[in-house]
Amino acid sequence: MATKVQRIKAPVGVLQLHIELRHTKPKIWRRILVPETITLVRLHGVIQAAFQWGGGHMHEFEAAGERYGSPEPDYDPPGSVRSERAKLKDALTGAGTIEYLYDFGDSWEHRIKLEKILAPTDMKLPVCVDGANAAPPDDCGGVPGYEDFVEAMADPNHPEHADMRAWIGRDWDPAAFDIDHVNSWLAEIKL
Repeated sequence: MATKVQRIKAPVGVLQLHIELRHTKPKIWRRILVPETITLVRLHGVIQAAFQWGGGHMHEFEAAGERYGSPEPDYDPPGSVRSERAKLKDALTGAGTIEYLYDFGDSWEHRIKLEKILAPTDMKLPVCVDGANAAPPDDCGGVPGYEDFVEAMADPNHPEHADMRAWIGRDWDPAAFDIDHVNSWLAEIKL
């Protein structure tokens, strides 16, 4: 009689990442815990959720001169590594950093730094444990467009205030950071 083997899912190690949106003042960042087995395409989804973006634009990661992304024949040179196959832990440089670019038009540049490797856990990942400031709305025109957006939203007499308010559909506080809201987005991700 054959014995049925039961597979037990072992806990995996955890990477603590600091993800900073570059060139913004004040700094916009998130501290995220992800499983050590995460692929770059899954990390892309995590970043989208952490910054509450829709993910409708192209992206790429760069580490040690290697580019990773979803293939796009018009942009990618032959031999580009697909982000679906690449693991974050393999792509990290000796300094523990990787660059991430989202939306080639708006050019949202991020620096991802590995802060710590934590012990294996049964905790549901990914999860945000800290952060600062509201992420720019998707499609607002990159850093210069975001600066204009913040200025217009802060001044009810600004000539663009009404249009920006209608576009975003709510009040806007650039200093707001709601970790529970970010984690509600992250909870939807299946790793």
